[in-house]
Amino acid sequence: MDAYVVRKSAATSKRGRVGSNDLNKPNEEPLTKKANTHKDTVCLIPDHFIWKKLQAENLDCDYTSLFSKNEADDIFQKLEKDIVYFSGNLSRVMVFGKWHNVPRKQVTYGDEGLNYTFSGITLSPKPWIPVLAHIRVRLQLATGHSFNFVLINRYKDGNDHIGEHRDDEKELVPQSPIASVSFGAYRDFIFRHKDARCKNPVRHIQPVKVELAHGSLLMMNYPTNVYWYHSLPVRKKVLSPRVNLTFRNICLGSLK
Repeated sequence: MDAYVVRKSAATSKRGRVGSNDLNKPNEEPLTKKANTHKDTVCLIPDHFIWKKLQAENLDCDYTSLFSKNEADDIFQKLEKDIVYFSGNLSRVMVFGKWHNVPRKQVTYGDEGLNYTFSGITLSPKPWIPVLAHIRVRLQLATGHSFNFVLINRYKDGNDHIGEHRDDEKELVPQSPIASVSFGAYRDFIFRHKDARCKNPVRHIQPVKVELAHGSLLMMNYPTNVYWYHSLPVRKKVLSPRVNLTFRNICLGSLK
């Protein structure tokens, strides 16, 4: 079914790095991206990360293990302890003109004064806390990109999910990447081209599936979100929680 799949391999580390069985598929290129030589203020990082390039028509993503298993375990525990999620009206979204409860928990953190609007709600970020600042520093060291905002989703088990959507809101800096960092349970992440979504699609383009591992980073580069929807579907066999953080750059013009 899937054109390109990234899965945990027995030949890889427990962090879920891409194994040799995945490297021979068309349009997928392994690459090594050097990290900044400066050291993380919380703990040391490797001199480089092993990256996997995912490409299809107008899809450009990079995938790596951002944290070791021990680091990821520690961060996950801190996220579970320190993150305070939205409730009430901020835990609802509008879909096709109707309000629905979000099938997961969500919250935003970021620079003071920024706002982000999607699915009929406008979210103002809470101030950065140490665990999020630590993740953001590591992310910048690994990618060279800085981010001023993060949307956090917590999925209590495989029944919690998010439907197909694109991160293409007007507040985002044009052509900026979105960095998706995952902790906890492994979950399937599905890309579907905008011309291949309906029952009678205009074109027959295979979906792209990535298994997002504990401590992993998926960089969604331009123009991925212009042409491809993405989702985290229900997986009833998954019994444990997952926390996902999507780091973004919000335009200064979104300051209110």
